[in-house]
Amino acid sequence: MIIWLGELTFSSWLLSYGAEHLSERYGAKFVGRVLLSIATTLPEIAIVIYAAASGAYGIAIGSGLGSNIMMMTLGLAIMLIISTTRLSKAPLKMIDVSTFKNDKIFLLATAVISLILFLDGYDYVDGIVFVGIFIAYIFIALYEMKLEMKENVFKDNAKEIGNKNNLGKRNNKKMVIAVGVFLAGALGILIGAEPFIHSMQGFSVEVGISAIVLAVILSPIAGEMPEKISMMILARKGAAGASIAIANVLGSKILNNSLLLAVAVFAAMINFGFYETIEITEILFYQIILATLVTIIAVIPMFRRKIGLQFGFMLLFLYIVSILIQFILPQNGEIH
Repeated sequence: MIIWLGELTFSSWLLSYGAEHLSERYGAKFVGRVLLSIATTLPEIAIVIYAAASGAYGIAIGSGLGSNIMMMTLGLAIMLIISTTRLSKAPLKMIDVSTFKNDKIFLLATAVISLILFLDGYDYVDGIVFVGIFIAYIFIALYEMKLEMKENVFKDNAKEIGNKNNLGKRNNKKMVIAVGVFLAGALGILIGAEPFIHSMQGFSVEVGISAIVLAVILSPIAGEMPEKISMMILARKGAAGASIAIANVLGSKILNNSLLLAVAVFAAMINFGFYETIEITEILFYQIILATLVTIIAVIPMFRRKIGLQFGFMLLFLYIVSILIQFILPQNGEIH
C-alpha cells in the first residue's frame, strides 16, 4: 500500500505543477474554483470510480468524506499558517474572504443536501441532482470570471501591450510543458488508483480497522496531495495566492459534495445496473454526520470579512479531534 500511496503522491505533484502553470492564463477565482479544483480532485475521482466499480461503496463515499474533513480543517489551517507568518514571501495579517459569499453558501447547502439525500441511499435520481448542482456552480463561476476579466481589461497598460508578442511565444512553450506534465500526472493517478484500493482493503483486514475508516484517513493523503501542494505554493505568494487557495478549497469541496458523489452513483450504475443504490450503513451514517458538522463549523466563521492565524489553529485542533473520533465511531453495521 505504501508503494502505491507514494506513486499517487508523486503523480499528484506532477498534476499540481501542471495545473499551477496552466492557471496563469485564466482569472484567479475561476482558476481556484474550477480549473485547480477539478485538477486537484482527479486522484479522488479515480479512487471513487475504482472503488464504486468494485462494489466497495464504503471506500468510495468514505474517501470523499475524508477529503472534506481534511481540507476544511488541516488544509485550510496549513494555508493560513503559511500565509500569515514568515513562511510566506509576503506575510498577511488577515485574509479577506468577503468575496467568496456564493462559494460558502454553496458549500453549506451541498453538505446538508448530500446528508439528507443519503438517508435513503444514493440512486440515479440523486446522481442527476448532484450533476445539476455542479453545473449551477460552474455557471456562477463563469459569470463571475467574466466580470473579473472585464475589470482586468481596464488595468492593462501600453507596456504590457507592447510586450505581448514576446511574452506570447514564451507562454506558449510554457503551456505545452504544463500540459505534458499535467497529463503525465493524470495518467499516473489512473494507474495507481485501482491497486491502491485493493491494497487498502487487504491492509484493513490485517490491522482489524474498517476499510471505510482507512479510506477517510488515508485516501485524502494521496487524493488531496495536489491540493495541499498547490495551496502551500499559493500561500507563499501573498494576498493573490491566498485568494486562489481559498477558492480552490471551497470549490473542490463543493465538487466533492456534487460531482464526486455523482461519479460514485454512475460508476455503481454502470457496473451493477441502472437501479443500483448505494445504501447507507451505520459507519457511513456517522461519517457523513461528522463531515457535515466539520464543514459547518469551519465555514460559518468564514462569513466574517477576514480570517487569520487564530482561526488556522482552531481548524488544526478540529482536525485532530475529527481523527480521534474516527476510532470511537462504530466500525461496521447497517442502519435498520
